[in-house]
Amino acid sequence: MRNDTPQSDEVRLIRFASILWIVYLAALALIALFDAPHRADPLYYILNGIVALICLGLSCWKWMQMRLKQAFVPLIVAIITILPVVNNWLAMWIFRIGPRLPPEGPVLGILPFLLVALLLVAWKYSWPYVLLLILGISGLNLAIVWTITPPGTGPFPGGLNTTLIQAAVFLAVGFSFSFLMSRLREQQSSLERATMRLTHYASTLERLATSRERNRLARELHDTLAHTMSGLSVQLEAVDAYWAVDPKAARSMLDQSLTVAHTGLEETRRALKALRASPLDDLGLALALTSMVRETTANSKLSVELAVMEDLPTLSPDIEQCVYRVAQEAIANTIRHSNAKNLMVKLESREGKLTLTVQDDGVGFNSDKTGDSAGYGLLGMKERAQLAGADLSIKSGLESGTIIKLTV
Repeated sequence: MRNDTPQSDEVRLIRFASILWIVYLAALALIALFDAPHRADPLYYILNGIVALICLGLSCWKWMQMRLKQAFVPLIVAIITILPVVNNWLAMWIFRIGPRLPPEGPVLGILPFLLVALLLVAWKYSWPYVLLLILGISGLNLAIVWTITPPGTGPFPGGLNTTLIQAAVFLAVGFSFSFLMSRLREQQSSLERATMRLTHYASTLERLATSRERNRLARELHDTLAHTMSGLSVQLEAVDAYWAVDPKAARSMLDQSLTVAHTGLEETRRALKALRASPLDDLGLALALTSMVRETTANSKLSVELAVMEDLPTLSPDIEQCVYRVAQEAIANTIRHSNAKNLMVKLESREGKLTLTVQDDGVGFNSDKTGDSAGYGLLGMKERAQLAGADLSIKSGLESGTIIKLTV
């Protein structure tokens, strides 16, 4: 949908063309000082400079642009195409101070400004308007040449040829620019339609993901709360039935009901924990790692040295997950198996590489040993590092502590 007010690109083009117009007139005036046969009176340049200043002022006057709205560009085009012609006519026949140039000279003098008007119309409107402008410009040029041709000199072949050549050039330039602008508008319209389809597709995917998440939540609740409450309800009904008849059996059933309730509670907590967002998604790697280390070691007797760089480079989710899980497994192994007193966790980025170091002063272990839980934990860390394309180094010995270093 087109806005009623002039677009910023159009206003900038008019402003830039006006400034170039003023510079162009100044250059012509300077050249005329050293070209006595074709020297023009300064008023000739002043009149055309006033036209340029009018266009410049209108391009900077936002209030007038808002008032004119769609009429702004046609007004500028009219000023550029008509006022220079009027100035030439005034200079030649009213003030009698015009330039002593050949008949085609005034046509060439205003050629740059007419070209700006042509580009504006081709940019803003369709090809028929461009053709109408070219015909109007050619008619005005012929009027200029006819007016300044001295009486009794016969036809004006120079001015006529210049006008015809200019019309041919304008037709080629106008058609090319109009064709390019029409293709650009088509591509922009196609892009807008594609954007709308993409937005609709994204919205559909979001609704589908929400629906799937609701279904998953329903399944989790069905497998935990529904089953637990259903079984608990049946057992409590049995307890109620046996309470007066066989208190011992009722007590046994009540104990089973408590067990079912506790199991259901753990399953519900597990399901809710699985439904929560990952700490990496909520906090980022640095804060998530810091929080995990503090929470994991809070109830231990370890003296923890934590050094995590805050300004980490942007990492892929797979790499962040690898670093987080390796650190989590290494710290858990330290707490469970090392009997260490000191733990150092360090995460830093140097020369484009991210390095995680987890070091303790515990009893250590044989790194070739994989039969116990610690061995399986190390194997899991190695697999994670391999999948993420990272290098994992494990240095440990009996009574010499452990150093685990992950480099990405």
